[in-house]
Amino acid sequence: MNSVIYHAFSQKEAKEFDIQHPGTQRAEAFVRAFLKRSMPHMSQQAQEDHLQRKAVVLEYFTHRKQKEKKKKSKGLSAKQRRELRLFDINPEQQRYSLFLPLHELWKQYIRDLCSGLKPDMQPQMIQAKLLKADLHGAIVSVTKSKCPSYVGITGILLQETKHIFKIITKEDRLKVIPKLNCVFTVEIDGFISYIYGSKFQLRSSERSAKKFKAKGTIDL
Repeated sequence: MNSVIYHAFSQKEAKEFDIQHPGTQRAEAFVRAFLKRSMPHMSQQAQEDHLQRKAVVLEYFTHRKQKEKKKKSKGLSAKQRRELRLFDINPEQQRYSLFLPLHELWKQYIRDLCSGLKPDMQPQMIQAKLLKADLHGAIVSVTKSKCPSYVGITGILLQETKHIFKIITKEDRLKVIPKLNCVFTVEIDGFISYIYGSKFQLRSSERSAKKFKAKGTIDL
């Protein structure tokens, strides 16, 4: 016991705080001395009150570093993007030839997605993968529509929103085609996939989790 006491206090301090008593008196004296040393500004009566409690909390604590809340940068809303015309394609860039490299990249992307597009592959499997794939760069054709003027339009898909396709034709004309009440075809390496626009009104990022039926319907 002496080694523990004198490890915390010098002999001079031990005599000053009167902790040389035997037995329980020595332990009690040690506690009083420890409290006096730990809380020197507290009066002896206040220390006695502390000793009457079941738990003694010493006045020592670490300052917790307050975590600075990082402000999340809010992106532009859809309305703000439209007002800034961020997705508008400049007239001088509306040329079919400029987007042919994009189409070649898209074809390679689909071939990798479908493990090579082998001739013996099931068309249903390719159809299922195309419906969930990113179609930017695909050559899309309108085969049926309630609006006859849309039928026959073919071009490279440049932009897709929830409700429309933006297509650049070989005549360098940018066409905006609504998905509603239109049937589109996408062809790659001899495989033709049909897209029923009325069942396709989703953003491209949302389609990966969408389950499509094998056949769509459209009233023309």
